[in-house]
Amino acid sequence: MLATLKQTAELVDFFRLQGVKQVFKKNDFIIRPGDSPYGVFYIFQGLVKAYDITKYNEENLLIIRKQDEIFPLIWAVTGKERHIIYQALAPTTTYKVSREAFLKFIKSSSDALVPILDMTMEMYRLHGDRILTLEYRTVRERIIAFLLTMSQRFGRETDEGILIEVPLRHQDIASSVNATRETTSRELSALERKGLLENKQSYTLLKDIGALSKHLA
Repeated sequence: MLATLKQTAELVDFFRLQGVKQVFKKNDFIIRPGDSPYGVFYIFQGLVKAYDITKYNEENLLIIRKQDEIFPLIWAVTGKERHIIYQALAPTTTYKVSREAFLKFIKSSSDALVPILDMTMEMYRLHGDRILTLEYRTVRERIIAFLLTMSQRFGRETDEGILIEVPLRHQDIASSVNATRETTSRELSALERKGLLENKQSYTLLKDIGALSKHLA
């Protein structure tokens, strides 16, 4: 990352001093289906799922935003809407500013652009990883690649393995790997029977990273 602690603190202070604090319960909508963005949000605490609805009326997971990230960042900078839905995945606290105030701030502070560049590059990397995941031929390979990527972003080491500390429904995984929910559920069950992963109350525990990685070699 390029940003220094001072540069990041300047950006955070802007949101905390000028923004409106908002608290959301798990599953609360932050930007509802069909609504236009009504501000730029800094996540002080929690998790936010960004997704859209396909023509088959299924949720398509795009990205999960975490603490110290900003959304919707593309709209904030370009003004272009994509009608993305934002929903709290856990109890979440945000600070909201207007797009006009956000643009005025980043134009007046070159230091503030550095942490935003870091966030943009991270988003670019994650979308690149998703494209690479889709290059695997089998659903099982794509699921494993997706889970390994999620473990790098949300994983916590435990005595049992790497716990992905974000609730992932089978539909979320399925939409991310271009598979049906039924096929995804079947493959996850097969991996669980092999002792490679385990479901922990909506969280996924990767019990053998080495063995999972070998499936992608």
